Amino acid sequence: MAIRDTLVSFVHGHPLIDHPTQPAPHAQGLLRAEEILGHRFASPSVLWEALTHRSAARPAHGARKGSGSNERLEFVGDRVLGLLIAEWLSERFPRAQEGELGIRLAHLVSQPVLAAVAEDIGLPEALNVSEGEARAGVRRRATVLADAMEAAIGAMYFDGGLDPARRFVRKAWAAVMSAQAEPPKDAKTALQEWAQARGLPLPGYQIEARDGPPHAPVFVISVTVDQRTGTGTGRSKRAAEQAAAIDLLGQFGA
Repeated sequence: MAIRDTLVSFVHGHPLIDHPTQPAPHAQGLLRAEEILGHRFASPSVLWEALTHRSAARPAHGARKGSGSNERLEFVGDRVLGLLIAEWLSERFPRAQEGELGIRLAHLVSQPVLAAVAEDIGLPEALNVSEGEARAGVRRRATVLADAMEAAIGAMYFDGGLDPARRFVRKAWAAVMSAQAEPPKDAKTALQEWAQARGLPLPGYQIEARDGPPHAPVFVISVTVDQRTGTGTGRSKRAAEQAAAIDLLGQFGA
């Protein structure tokens, strides 16, 4: 999987992507991204694709919108991350049953956690976005950071297999994993209990958008409590609702 543009520059002896309108940042950005991820890419073009937001993608003539961006790698990275976290959880909590492991997994791969990890490692500065989106602060949006984090993991998987992806995930998620001495409460349940304890109406969930093909939909769902709203994205309605509840609980400091 690679971006279609001509490969003209070199770092580590490997070709890098060079767009005429964006000549300088590539080598520096890719070197920085390799340092962040702890992996030297045999195919830097795969890493560049992972770092490319759809606003900066340049699809080939006739290609679908979003082609050349990190969306395909995000799709793969989501699955790779889920596998690696599930593997890690089964090792760390050998006596835990499916229900507990599922709650832990949902938290560790949720959008807020992905975005926080991306911020912690410095990924925003390495992202390739359009000038307009950069001015609008897109590099700090949780959805963009979470997608880029998954895409980067997908890129590592395609470039070197599970081992580099596993090493990265276990290092980047170490603090979040260590904080899970007790299984996190289901976010929707926690938000409902938080509202009830304060005599507030029950949370109201709303589908804001549905994107993607029928076999792999992506949902954007909002939840509102006490005139404040959280938003979440997920591959299923339940996952998006959980992400929205986590977002809103974070706003309340709960």
